[in-house]
Amino acid sequence: VQLQASGGGLVQAGGSLRLSCAASERISDVYAVAWFRQAPGKEREFLSSITVSGSSTYYGGSVKGRFTSSRDNAKNTVYLQMNNLKVEDTAVYYCARGPYRSRRLSEYNAWGQGTLVTVSS
Repeated sequence: VQLQASGGGLVQAGGSLRLSCAASERISDVYAVAWFRQAPGKEREFLSSITVSGSSTYYGGSVKGRFTSSRDNAKNTVYLQMNNLKVEDTAVYYCARGPYRSRRLSEYNAWGQGTLVTVSS
């Protein structure tokens, strides 16, 4: 499967963006889809994970309460709704397919190309 992340852009602090992760085919009957981000000079950070059905989600501490992941399996697409954005949310955002709740990059077997989110003050 190929994943393509999109929806990034420039937004002011306090604003919102919705990222999309579109798959070339049915994502999986087994694996979850996660969102990560990587800021310049920093390690890739786990943000969220959503199960195949979309019934369960898990979030990293830095975005919990501000970001929400959802999925539309009919469209083979996973979303990341980002609210109350902060300057420190500036990063390249990636989606990936792997085990639910896993934070280990090595356990993900498909990655999107990344989409840049820039939050201005």
